[in-house]
Amino acid sequence: MAMYSYKGLDKTGKEIKNTISAETLSQAKSKLRTSGIMLIDIKAQKSNTQKKGELTFGSSVGFEDLSLMTRQLATLVKAKIQIVEAFSALMDQTENPKLKVILAEVRQKVNEGTGIGAALSAYPKIFNNVYVNMVEAGEASGNLEVVLLRLADFTEAQVKLKRKVQGAMLYPLIMSGIGSLMMGVIFIFVIPKITKIFVSMKKELPLPTKICIWISEFLQSYWWSIPIALFAAYWLFNKWKATPKGESAWHAIVLKLPIVGKLVTMINVSRFSSTLATLLNSGVPILTAMRIVKNLISNVHMQKAVEESRSNIQEGASMAPPLIACGHFPVMVTHMIKLGESSGEIEPMLQIVAENYEDQVDAKLSGLTSTLEPIMIVAMGISVAFIVFAVVVPMMELNQVR
Repeated sequence: MAMYSYKGLDKTGKEIKNTISAETLSQAKSKLRTSGIMLIDIKAQKSNTQKKGELTFGSSVGFEDLSLMTRQLATLVKAKIQIVEAFSALMDQTENPKLKVILAEVRQKVNEGTGIGAALSAYPKIFNNVYVNMVEAGEASGNLEVVLLRLADFTEAQVKLKRKVQGAMLYPLIMSGIGSLMMGVIFIFVIPKITKIFVSMKKELPLPTKICIWISEFLQSYWWSIPIALFAAYWLFNKWKATPKGESAWHAIVLKLPIVGKLVTMINVSRFSSTLATLLNSGVPILTAMRIVKNLISNVHMQKAVEESRSNIQEGASMAPPLIACGHFPVMVTHMIKLGESSGEIEPMLQIVAENYEDQVDAKLSGLTSTLEPIMIVAMGISVAFIVFAVVVPMMELNQVR
């Protein structure tokens, strides 16, 4: 069943644009005629996959859409709905037009005999390695219902984490934007007027006043150089970070930053533990699971430790020593992994670690705003005090002269 976008007129003559699912173009036209719509134009929708199967609009299907779709699919499979019919129902329930087209194509492939995991793997920017491997493991083990429920929980947890990080960063970004705007207005419109008074004094001005005047003159004459400089710095930084040496150096710096470093470590440990536990519980082989988890970790130094740990497992050794040697995985995490390996219950231990660090990440993100708020207020207060001091001192000297 494919998706068709159409434009037509309803019974009242009002123009409407919408989509309809049908096996063929003629069937779509027949459905529309039956519903009383006079067609103006109709065409099949495609997902515009590239040669390697990557979506050109991959970013338009967010984690929220994927999470909701996964939960709905898990519910339908649990209700013993045939998988092809389940995808048909998802197409009707999904509001995202891009995802609707993809589901139509996946349904068509599954209807033709392709496995669900294989059909989803054609869209790697929507369904990543974790998603596809878990679905394939569920198909192979006959536990697709259980795996989809776990996958729904996993995607929902990722959505919650993303929202918490965005929420924690929203306040400082707003404060920085407002503060920068205020400073810009003061230096471009207020300081120049006061400068005329200072110049008429024909006296040596204090250093803070000279700095304010210089900044004001620079912003008035060369304001355009600031966005250019910022863009150039951003481009050079990304180019340097794209090199192996630059990436390694930057990631090492990030881990040493006072507040951010610990937060990055906790997020990666939580992601490592929860994803590995989910994959292993879903029947994915541990070597495959470790390879997938490595690609989900954002820090190259922690990635390297996971890769070395995978090599240890391949050679029949313990996965814990490389994680300990790395120095970025907390002692409690590596200790729980060793206990899990020795008892043969690695999945429950990883789940305990994941839950513990999810709570810690929540607490850290909640405290981040509380920590940044006074810092931002103090920084803005110092900036305002500096400007006031630079303006008030010369004005006081002017009054004394009079």
